[in-house]
Amino acid sequence: MNTVTIYNSNIKPNDVEKEEMVNFLYTHLGEYGDPKKHILKCLEYAIGNLATQNGGFALAIKNSEDQILGATIINETGMSGYIPENILVYIAVNKDSRGQGIGKQLMQKAIELTEGDIALHVEPDNPARKLYEKLGFTNKYLEMRLSK
Repeated sequence: MNTVTIYNSNIKPNDVEKEEMVNFLYTHLGEYGDPKKHILKCLEYAIGNLATQNGGFALAIKNSEDQILGATIINETGMSGYIPENILVYIAVNKDSRGQGIGKQLMQKAIELTEGDIALHVEPDNPARKLYEKLGFTNKYLEMRLSK
């Protein structure tokens, strides 16, 4: 039986849980991932450990052996109307658990828990793009970045 664990400013993960979440996302994001220090910073922001008025939450779906099968982190932007109130920063499913509905379950729970719109970035060739589109996400803008 899989369980969903929610981490936020009221239910904070301990250091072991944080490390487990960061390591899981780092491993299972693969080519779409970031360095562990960036994932940790995103998690710290989501659970309210950074000097910010915003926050968000993190979700982990675990099996009966308490192993993470899928995880996501949502950050609140603190903006409304002109920019979505939430950004889905990371989502990953264990490669051995893909195709079992875990990504969909994570997305549905994230949508349920957020207030306001949700933005996410997805590479054009990422197979998860089909799931996002099925759940109602649309590609409204072409994102452009200036990296300094």
